[in-house]
Amino acid sequence: MATFIGEFSCKLDEKGRTQLPSSFRSAMDQESTDRFIIKKDIFSPCLVIYPEQEWEKQAAYLQSKLNPYNSQHQQLRREIFKNIALVEMDKTGRILIPKRLLELAHIQKELFFAGQDTRIELWSAEMYYSSGLNEQDFAKLAESILGQTE
Repeated sequence: MATFIGEFSCKLDEKGRTQLPSSFRSAMDQESTDRFIIKKDIFSPCLVIYPEQEWEKQAAYLQSKLNPYNSQHQQLRREIFKNIALVEMDKTGRILIPKRLLELAHIQKELFFAGQDTRIELWSAEMYYSSGLNEQDFAKLAESILGQTE
């Protein structure tokens, strides 16, 4: 399983391609393919990139939670899969990001890759820097979630 760590600023070319940072490429497992799932994040104005193997785990989790005979579950599934794409990395390490997804994340020319353990977030630089918590709010959130004793 790949672990993605770090933040990298990159540019899009005129076709919507960008170079996947080399540290992310080298973090991928030997059995990993050059195929990725890119989807719009549910909670933030960014895109999420999953290596194909990690997406398979996410899809299995969704399948275990969603009942195909429940209309609300079907509506949720439809919304999740509406803003998703399968992309392949070329031999030079570039990926082509569909324009509709770039628009959803407000990404134009500059973008920001942020490693998030088993996935990568892709942001417009402006949105990434303005979306974070200040130090005190981060500390309070960490304490409320991680500081609980069992």
